[in-house]
Amino acid sequence: MTEVAAALIRDGERFMICRRPAHKARGLLWEFVGGKLEPGETAREALIRECREELDVTVAPGDVYFEVTHEYPDLTVHLTLLEATIVSGTPKLLEHIDLRWITPAEIPRYDFCPADAVILEKLMQER
Repeated sequence: MTEVAAALIRDGERFMICRRPAHKARGLLWEFVGGKLEPGETAREALIRECREELDVTVAPGDVYFEVTHEYPDLTVHLTLLEATIVSGTPKLLEHIDLRWITPAEIPRYDFCPADAVILEKLMQER
């Protein structure tokens, strides 16, 4: 099982989503910024590192928003989505090909990674 940490970064009613590069697994799908935990790393530590590597921002991780285990054909992921706040920097596209701030009502307009489906349902129910 692959442990993954991702960030739910909010700006008022909107939250950040990022689009995966075409050459990666699940290419061109939208996701929450984050990535795999390295050996010995906690989800919060991984989230701080991944946000720095992928967006050049420093985040302060908060509470766990949701956890889900999802089986893809090529791997099984355990995704921990943490609330997070950007404490320094402006997001830059170092890894992704696009970044958007969307509202829960806009979720259906985007094709997300399948592991995010239950998380997106929860966000839409909060409206």
